Amino acid sequence: MGLYFSISALIIIILFTYNFLSKERVDNIETKIYKYLLFLTIFGLSMDITTCILFRVGVDINSLWYSLCSKLVFVYFVLWLLLFAYYIKCISLPSSEDYRSKMMNTFYTFALFLIFVVPFILILPVKFKLDGDIIVPNGISVFITYGVCFILILYSIYIAIRYHKNIEGKKLRPLYIFCVLMFSNFIIQSMFPSAFLINYLLSLVVVIMYFTIENPDVKLIKQLNEAKTQAEKANMAKTEFLSSMSHEIRTPLNAIVGFSNMLLEDKNLPDSAKDEVNDIVMASDNLLEIVNGILDISKIEAGKLEIINTEYDFNKVTTELIALTKGRLGDKPIELITKIDDTIPRVLYGDASRLKQICVNILTNAVKYTKEGSITFSINSVVKNDVCRLIISVEDTGIGIKQENINKLFNKFERLDLEDNVTIEGTGLGLAITKKLVDLMHGKIVVQSVYGKGSKFTVSIDQRIVKNPTIKVDAPVVKNDDIKVNNKLVLVVDDNKINLKVAERLLGTYSITAECVESGFICIDNLKSGKKYDLILMDDMMPRMSGVETLHKIKEEIPDFNIPTVALTANALTGMREKYLADGFNDYLAKPISKDELNRVINEYLNKE
Repeated sequence: MGLYFSISALIIIILFTYNFLSKERVDNIETKIYKYLLFLTIFGLSMDITTCILFRVGVDINSLWYSLCSKLVFVYFVLWLLLFAYYIKCISLPSSEDYRSKMMNTFYTFALFLIFVVPFILILPVKFKLDGDIIVPNGISVFITYGVCFILILYSIYIAIRYHKNIEGKKLRPLYIFCVLMFSNFIIQSMFPSAFLINYLLSLVVVIMYFTIENPDVKLIKQLNEAKTQAEKANMAKTEFLSSMSHEIRTPLNAIVGFSNMLLEDKNLPDSAKDEVNDIVMASDNLLEIVNGILDISKIEAGKLEIINTEYDFNKVTTELIALTKGRLGDKPIELITKIDDTIPRVLYGDASRLKQICVNILTNAVKYTKEGSITFSINSVVKNDVCRLIISVEDTGIGIKQENINKLFNKFERLDLEDNVTIEGTGLGLAITKKLVDLMHGKIVVQSVYGKGSKFTVSIDQRIVKNPTIKVDAPVVKNDDIKVNNKLVLVVDDNKINLKVAERLLGTYSITAECVESGFICIDNLKSGKKYDLILMDDMMPRMSGVETLHKIKEEIPDFNIPTVALTANALTGMREKYLADGFNDYLAKPISKDELNRVINEYLNKE
């Protein structure tokens, strides 16, 4: 009966071994031990089957071959229990930096134990006595085998009890089942001495272990999640780096743009110099566009590019787009043709800034790749119920796009026909961002082009019609001349001396007195000394004490503080305005300082009349 049990067990173990090895496995110490147990069980069952066959074919049970096969079965028992004990030790140790060293120390201990014990089992004599159909082994080798096996079983139980808090419940199941099976085998053999089932029961424990070791698929998912976490950390580090780089680039840009705009307003500036200053402003705008594009791509990859819907004046958006495009045409012999549908409702609900960004990117591309001829900017609409579908198209007479390249248009950093267009500025980010924005706004973008003749980009986006607007659509644009501020004192806090100088000059154009300080500490000291200011413009990214920390400390130490405080920062990532407002600032100004935005802030907080 034992022979048939062993043969069936061998077939099952071989199938499990094949299945285990054919699947992608996690390379850890548990799976390695299990792999060795599988091979060892195949070896032990093979030796057991061999001894049964030798006995059945009439080989003398005390012959050299039968004795050797039997001793190999004894060695198998010791090796199996040693590996099993090593597995229990492995799962009992918590993951730590010294985990590998502890496991190696245990391995060396077991290896020495094995080297000391196995030779005695193989060398010392063993005698076999036939008692009916039962072969009873006797001798020192047998007693050593039983003694060592008993010690290893006790060691496994001891480790499991001592470190049970470190071991997942399911991983101890093989040990529990092993103990139950060995006890059951003892009872069965006492009743049926010929039923030698130990090899079969050990095989059963190995099969059960297959379902309790780390599932390769689950483990791979865990590894993927860990890789995802690492990627998210890397992405966060990249975002922080880009934020820092944005600050570092925008800070000097603020000085370049600020001083350039002030020079353009100087009536004594010669015309020749004005052209050069215009070039500086245009170059600054291009650089700022590149920085914004890189930041937008970073937001897209981080999944943080948001669509913020509000009411907006559609006419104001189109007027700004037309003015901006005309400015970018410069001296190019290009006619800008505009066709705006008069029936489009004046106030719509959507993300005006993102809609404007989509149009700017497409119009800028048209300007870049058109040397002469015309650019037709048209907006039509289809109104249904409360939804206005804007159909925006930009058609140019530029260089066009090859048909095989149209699918590459929206790839990041992809610039087509680079050899022919090497003089054209840009990073290849504009259209990639445009496509993502259109998708986020649930719109569609279509490209038609004939190489050498021109291209046409068509975008369709749904915007909700606002029947009872809360915004004033006819509100006049605030200009410097409209702002009347008298005897106003503004405190500017910035660690960069050039930016302080820019702010002082800009505020001077409004006849505002600016007091400039280089740290949050000086700002706090001035306020504590009783100085009164009408407005505070405060940079955030300052050494030792940031603008946010400064504002919090002011509010803690000066309970009646009520001076409007505006965050003046080069940190222009998405959500920064909301963040600074949540931190307690009254408003937000991004560097380089936009003249329109500065007009708005001064008009709101200082132009009380």
